[in-house]
Amino acid sequence: MNKPFLSIRVKLVLLYSLTILLPVVIIAFVMPSYYIKIITAETEKLTNETLVGLTGNIQTYLDDLERVTISPYTNNEVMNSLKLKARSLRSPVDDYSKYKADYTLYHTLPNLLVNLRKDILGTLLVTIDGSVYYNDSSSQLTEVRTDYPYTESSWYQEAVKANGRVAFVTVHPQDYLKLSAVPDVFSVARLIKDPDSRQPLAVIMADADTVILDKIVRQFSFNVNSIVTITDKDHKLIYSNTSLSGQNPENLQDRQHSYVSVTREIPTSSWEITVWLSKAELASKVHWMKVTGAAFAVGGVLLTFFLFFAYSRTLLTPFKEMIGVMRQVQHGNMNKRVRVQGQDEVAQLGSVLNRMIDQLDELIINEFRTKLNLRDAEFRALQSQIHPHFLYNSLNALVSLNRKGERALLERSIVSLSGMLRYILTSQDSCTLEEEFSIIRKYGELMSLRFSDRLTMSIDLAPGLAHVRMPKLLLQPLVENAIIHGVEPCEHPCRVAVSAEAVPDGTGGEKIVIRIVDDGMGFNPSQLKDQRVGLNNVKERLALAFPDQHEFHLESRAGQGTSITITISANGKELP
Repeated sequence: MNKPFLSIRVKLVLLYSLTILLPVVIIAFVMPSYYIKIITAETEKLTNETLVGLTGNIQTYLDDLERVTISPYTNNEVMNSLKLKARSLRSPVDDYSKYKADYTLYHTLPNLLVNLRKDILGTLLVTIDGSVYYNDSSSQLTEVRTDYPYTESSWYQEAVKANGRVAFVTVHPQDYLKLSAVPDVFSVARLIKDPDSRQPLAVIMADADTVILDKIVRQFSFNVNSIVTITDKDHKLIYSNTSLSGQNPENLQDRQHSYVSVTREIPTSSWEITVWLSKAELASKVHWMKVTGAAFAVGGVLLTFFLFFAYSRTLLTPFKEMIGVMRQVQHGNMNKRVRVQGQDEVAQLGSVLNRMIDQLDELIINEFRTKLNLRDAEFRALQSQIHPHFLYNSLNALVSLNRKGERALLERSIVSLSGMLRYILTSQDSCTLEEEFSIIRKYGELMSLRFSDRLTMSIDLAPGLAHVRMPKLLLQPLVENAIIHGVEPCEHPCRVAVSAEAVPDGTGGEKIVIRIVDDGMGFNPSQLKDQRVGLNNVKERLALAFPDQHEFHLESRAGQGTSITITISANGKELP
């Protein structure tokens, strides 16, 4: 599996990111977040300590309210009056006793409450027989409503359910009094029971204004944007120092700004005091650090990036030049050299590269000369194989004419043969298609004199291919094979056609298609003997002259003739 390629510039960028960008990001963003976390934790700790005092003050106030509800137990006259009220439900009571009981509840009970806290709004007493007595701490003669369903109200039910224990009643309207404006209050209620029989006698409730909670809360200092809420055991809102949307303080989590909550419970009432600390306010304490860090980050990144870009460009430019020179050398331009400046490692590398190109150029030239000489030797060796083979077949033809006594034809054949030998023995190893087709035409004339009407030659060369060069005597052995092995054994007239044409190669260039076709004896290609010198010689010379640019295709059927197709492709390049 190949490893992913990373350029030097990419590696430098990664190094720059690790050494410069990462510390800058940590200083500009991570450190402020870390300090915000520390400040938040410290603020939560201080707020929790403050809540200890706040909870104690509210607990003290609730204890005072609770003491109001147990005041009837401290006076025998009040307790006897409540017992009389309860007994009247079971048996008749004289009017004097009723009057005395009412007098006690109207006058004696309020005297018990006169020394209690002045910020308690009042106490409401509902006896078991349905009588209602209200004592207003402000000494106002406030009347109670006679049409109010006291025993069905939630606070009454909570007191009865507590069965003598204190019941802390959440915020509710003071609608059981005849007031022009009905305020919201919170209360402490208790069921008064007979100490002897444990039978219920009355329900007493002490009312307090929520303003007292605000006074207690404001005695303590919290963050400016902090929200303080007090909720009952059912998480219903009793008090908030700011206006909230809805009565559920959990809605704070859905607001635009998020909060951190610090909660403490008031033990006896199970109420909870929660301080909601604004994260935005906490974050503002390190705003200066963020601004300074961001300014440092931007300035540092711009400065270091400029220095990095300038240095990397200075460092990488010589490497790019070396890569360009090596690509030029790869494409065969051995004259390119690297400009060497200075004496540093890069300059030394450029000098070494130049020396390597010089040595490589010399090595290539020597190798090319060696291969060229070797190739010429192979060409001459293969071509020398054609000479005796051609002479053998031509002399046999002359012998045949001599035996037939055809001296005129024999003379013409000797003249043609001498012209062909003169061409073959020239020192050149290549020729044009026009010259090759000319020698084929002369050889055809020589063979036509021998076979007379039994041989017909057809030679067709496209005019545009006359200048194309190829190895000398490349096609003549194939024509010779067609005549000797295809035509000579036949008793019927035969035809040998030689053609060359240019066709498109599908890549924008052209390829040469040469065909040698006869309708002679034919043979089975699978039984072709390897010792056929002419055919093997042509294949080897094609491989040397046109490596990876040629195709040789032979088709033959016994009794039907033979077809040889040679295709020479330039691989998209213009043919010579």
